[in-house]
Amino acid sequence: MKIFKRKIVIPVLLCIVFISTTAFKNDFFEIAKQIEIFTTLYKEINMNYVDETNPGDLMDTAIKSMLDNLDPYTRFMNEQDVEAARINNTGDYTGIGARVKTLKDKLVIVEPYKDYPADKAGLKAGDEIIKVGDILVSDYKDDSGNLLKGSSGSSVNVTFKRNNETKTATIERAEVEIKAVPHYALVNDKTGYVVLSKFNRKASAETSYAIRDLKAQGAERIILDLRGNPGGLLNEAVNVVNLFVPKKQLVVTTKSKVKKYNKQYFTSREPLDTEIPLVVLIDGSSASASEIVSGTLQDLDRAVVIGARSFGKGLVQRPKRLTYGTQVKITISRYYTPSGRCIQSLDYWNRSKDGEAVRVKQENYNEFKTKNGRKVFDGGGIFPDVTINKVKNTTITKAITNSNLIFDFATDYYYKNPTFNIENFKLTDTDFSNFKTYLKNNNFSFVTDTEKALYKAYETSIKENLNDDIKSDYETLISRLKTSKNQAIDEHKDFILKSLTEEIVKRYAYREGLYEYYKTNDPHIQKSTQILGNTVTYMDYLR
Repeated sequence: MKIFKRKIVIPVLLCIVFISTTAFKNDFFEIAKQIEIFTTLYKEINMNYVDETNPGDLMDTAIKSMLDNLDPYTRFMNEQDVEAARINNTGDYTGIGARVKTLKDKLVIVEPYKDYPADKAGLKAGDEIIKVGDILVSDYKDDSGNLLKGSSGSSVNVTFKRNNETKTATIERAEVEIKAVPHYALVNDKTGYVVLSKFNRKASAETSYAIRDLKAQGAERIILDLRGNPGGLLNEAVNVVNLFVPKKQLVVTTKSKVKKYNKQYFTSREPLDTEIPLVVLIDGSSASASEIVSGTLQDLDRAVVIGARSFGKGLVQRPKRLTYGTQVKITISRYYTPSGRCIQSLDYWNRSKDGEAVRVKQENYNEFKTKNGRKVFDGGGIFPDVTINKVKNTTITKAITNSNLIFDFATDYYYKNPTFNIENFKLTDTDFSNFKTYLKNNNFSFVTDTEKALYKAYETSIKENLNDDIKSDYETLISRLKTSKNQAIDEHKDFILKSLTEEIVKRYAYREGLYEYYKTNDPHIQKSTQILGNTVTYMDYLR
């Protein structure tokens, strides 16, 4: 009897939570009916299935499968996820001070933070931790990343592999502060450069401090870099906009089916500087709060936006507490910039036949006007006023990025090249050729949609006894596709070299060194300083 109670306690609690929420009151009977069906099904599976089942795993799969049908931002958060979200929002935690990737049999140091515990202990990017204390990572059944956590001042011994050598280190854990503004500096005598990497609770305060300091050093114009910024807290986005525009300015409007979530967000503080010339940098990874800031400043003609089209996330989430320390983060509304545009680019509610979210077609974009009457559009992210080095996210770029071979090549490069001059560093055609060889030696491959379609057609021909007639044609097409894929790598040479350069520079000079490298080598910053350096050109973009 105890087993029965333990196995159904989760759905019963879910029933209580679901029924008590406002959103379910409109269709109470149907919801109650479906929950009852689910509860009885869950009980019967746990009690009668031929093999032993894990009630927690079943429930976890059921919840995630249900939410997958909505959008990728509405998700269930267990206790560990809730803690990770807290760290992301506050920027403070206790640990070893490094970005770590958890794999099945090892923990890979992705990036040690300068002067934090992992760095002080001598760990470097690419190190593979195989043992924490006396525990082998490969034997640990739960999230092995938790093995590195502990109270400030406590120590942890790690065994790791580097260049096929096994080494050990002792790391003393400490309080770690993840800055929203990891870097700011003068690019030249008159131009300040501020990197805003995330919108946690310190974002606006750190951005304000950086700009004040730069102005004290002589900055008369500002470059705000939001490239790669995935977003964060909406209120902090409003506060960052408020640094550059007056009080009582509308920044963003949220619209929902739930009335209480329909809100308008206005600036509420005295601005830092409403006149200083401003450029905002964005790219395809600038999302959510980054798009609120860049889109609002563009709508108000307060900044020139430079870079590539942003991600296109026009949705707002809110966490809702559940039982046992868990939460569900729910998409509650869409947001709209001051001109009235929603920049959401993927439609999760009218999917394709394959169940995939479809991108809003360009012919369906709606036109809006900025404060000065410039044309801007919805439905596809924030379009920059000046486009630079636009890289289309193709099958090949995704495959190379997801393969981790750029990361691994950078590690290999670092140990083969002990000397490094950041001022004169530039990868050559020989380096690109070496990377292609590295891809080949590591069996890099990717499958295109064309190959999938051809293979499916070929399989059908076999079932219909037609394969003898088309086999040679099929093999010829596949051979030509392989040649095309090799050419595709060459066509994305600039993307590959840029990605390799960034990863290699971080190996030698940390992320701080990468930002210093950007100051003299990044085309976005070069274009920004050029525009900001000419008042007439700058104003022409905003008229």
